[in-house]
Amino acid sequence: MRFSLWAPRPGRVELHLDGARLPMQKDPGGWWEVEAATRSGADYGYCLDGGDPLPDPRSRWQPHGVHGLSRLVDHGAFRWSDAGWRGRRLADAILYELHVGTFTPGGTFESAIGRLDHLVDLGVNTVELMPVAEFIGDRGWGYDGVDLWAPHHAYGGPEGLTRLVDAGHARGLAVLLDVVYNHLGSEGGYLERFGPYLTDRHPTPWGRGYNFDGRDSRPVRDFVIENAVAWLRDYHLDGLRLDAVHAITDASPRHIVDELAARAHELDPPRLVVAEKPRIDPALLEMGVDGQWADDFHHALHVLLTGERTGYYARYGSVADLAGALLQPGRLGVDAARVVGFAQNHDQVGNRAAGERLSMLVDPARLRMAASLVACAPFVPMLFMGEEWGATTPFLFFSDHRDPQIARRTSRGRMEEFQAFGWRPEDVPDPQDRASFESSRLDWAELSLEPHRDLLDWHRRLLRLRRQTPELRSGATVRVEHDRSHGALTMTRGSVRLDCDFIRGRAALEMGDPGQKWE
Repeated sequence: MRFSLWAPRPGRVELHLDGARLPMQKDPGGWWEVEAATRSGADYGYCLDGGDPLPDPRSRWQPHGVHGLSRLVDHGAFRWSDAGWRGRRLADAILYELHVGTFTPGGTFESAIGRLDHLVDLGVNTVELMPVAEFIGDRGWGYDGVDLWAPHHAYGGPEGLTRLVDAGHARGLAVLLDVVYNHLGSEGGYLERFGPYLTDRHPTPWGRGYNFDGRDSRPVRDFVIENAVAWLRDYHLDGLRLDAVHAITDASPRHIVDELAARAHELDPPRLVVAEKPRIDPALLEMGVDGQWADDFHHALHVLLTGERTGYYARYGSVADLAGALLQPGRLGVDAARVVGFAQNHDQVGNRAAGERLSMLVDPARLRMAASLVACAPFVPMLFMGEEWGATTPFLFFSDHRDPQIARRTSRGRMEEFQAFGWRPEDVPDPQDRASFESSRLDWAELSLEPHRDLLDWHRRLLRLRRQTPELRSGATVRVEHDRSHGALTMTRGSVRLDCDFIRGRAALEMGDPGQKWE
């Protein structure tokens, strides 16, 4: 096997394999290579200038975590059963976002397979996994990944992810993966010892950004693009969700997002690329991404349902704001089938001090109203795990940093963040406390109880209606009327009419014949 490594910074590199150190040869471009007899499953690392072995920047498996040796993986060994699978258009998707570690009691890819039939019965057709690239510790949201090519060891590693995607395809479920290319995690990231992957020129709220446009940036760009392709190709994933693209700075003639999307579309079958940005951005969509997350619909709806007006909710508050969010794509010349709409997601729940879901803030009638708006809106609808039955478990921010200083900063920073909103530090759950993670696991026993069972049935009926009604497809025509003084909004899509009364917290859905009405 030929081992290749881009590492322009060290003066000497050795391959650590089977207890031996093999010298590597460097070319003028900063690439080091060596051939060695080995096998799938062998552990290895790279020694820079005589130091201890470090993980491979392109490691496919970190069975012992971010500080351990890398392990070779043979992606050709798995016998896939999805030969006829061709993916799914974003416009046809009904998304379901989930966090692998808290979706099931087992918290693994394998245990998630056991709940896929629930998703099929619910009526969703596309699963979106929160980031799974190797991050520090055994628990976390995944947005601080450092080994971008390796599925997290605590979730089941490469084999577990492979089996989950194959099982999803067997049930007609597409699978998307959330990836983070705006910064590197704060603990366990060794990339800078190898080369100029990051830069001080582009700071982000979470650390330095990637060097996409400076000196020696071409290998960095290739690293990220080839990483995206590897997830899609090796794991048969149907697409990627790019986290916080507004925090990706690139002054190159061709933006990294544009180049990445083009490579994803060149695969057979072409894969989806969905970007996250707070507001709908036609320029972003013109880069070639298939769609984007946007927050206006969520924010306007959340304020009407809960009455909250703090923080970024302060600029919302009337039915006119919600009407504007529903009509915004058309006003911007954007197809609404390229915008993902939601009433909840990991950010909007988990970035609250106590991780409260909407089910912990409003009554069941308002939950049905929110579900109706998401299912009938012109956007691509998305649910956050447990939303379909009004789960009462929180989704907190949790982490498992092993560096004591980083752990303390994480805990202190979380508490200080919410002191500004009147929270006492002792009332803010500590992200480093394992209890924050454990309490965020879904309680599947709730499905058999009321009012959860009734809300689950409501979601099933709504998603069935959306699938069976052409006028409710993503991007189809929408007409919105509202009465600011009475807190009322009516959304009409063909023969389907949804009347929402936000003052009384009631909604009525009429379909075709006026006699067919759901309340």
